[in-house]
Amino acid sequence: MLNVISGLLSVGIPAPTTLSVDSLIVAGGGGGGNDSGATTYSGGGGGGGGFRTSTDTLSLATNYTVTVGGGGTGGSAGTNGSNSVFSTLTSAGGGRGGTGADGSAGGSGGGGGGKETGTSSGGAGNTPSTSPSQGNTGGNNSTNQGAGGGGGGATSVGANSSGNNGGNGGAGTANSISGSSVTYAGGGGGGPRPTGSTGTHGGGNAANQGGGANGVAGTALAGNSGVVILRYPTTNTITIGAGLTGSTATVSGNKVTTITAGTGNVSWT
Repeated sequence: MLNVISGLLSVGIPAPTTLSVDSLIVAGGGGGGNDSGATTYSGGGGGGGGFRTSTDTLSLATNYTVTVGGGGTGGSAGTNGSNSVFSTLTSAGGGRGGTGADGSAGGSGGGGGGKETGTSSGGAGNTPSTSPSQGNTGGNNSTNQGAGGGGGGATSVGANSSGNNGGNGGAGTANSISGSSVTYAGGGGGGPRPTGSTGTHGGGNAANQGGGANGVAGTALAGNSGVVILRYPTTNTITIGAGLTGSTATVSGNKVTTITAGTGNVSWT
């Protein structure tokens, strides 16, 4: 009888071939605009990196691509942040803030740069379009003054400049996938005229939080790098491939892997 039972157990429930993974994918924030050598106008704030979350059923022993986007450079020749990727999902880099011109489109759009005459517009957010939206539009330099608009954030649009004061950056979004609440992908504040104030940053203004850079009336600032965070059962083990920088911790009964730089593959057993 014991031999019969052992035989039944050995041909029992098949080993699982899939696992469920929660992911947070934040792109790099856009660089801030500057004054391009002038003294009476200032740059728009960089847009926050695109912010996306997902829950997916993935296959074991299968490679999935991960890319962590860096922050964009600032200034008149500044750049958008770079995209972050996990598997089939891409978060778009934040748009750069304008320097005497419109902000650029991106995950969230950059704020319009201050101008001596005329106005400039914030760049469009959620570009390319995703559902739900990955970000919001940047604020305008709308008052024929030299202050910049705020960059858009994951939760709200960037504010328009007001007189000599730069517009506030759009708010980022708080998420607790890492085990504690962290705000990601806020927009940079617009830069001021010499007698004004810089707009308030929308949050995520640190490495691996995807916030856009503040606009300035001086040397332009770079946006903040993005991050990819993965949460999955403790019964599974991740392999982080060459080219990626990451670490794994156990948080509230799950494993959480935080990848902070690079491009490569991950897989699970």
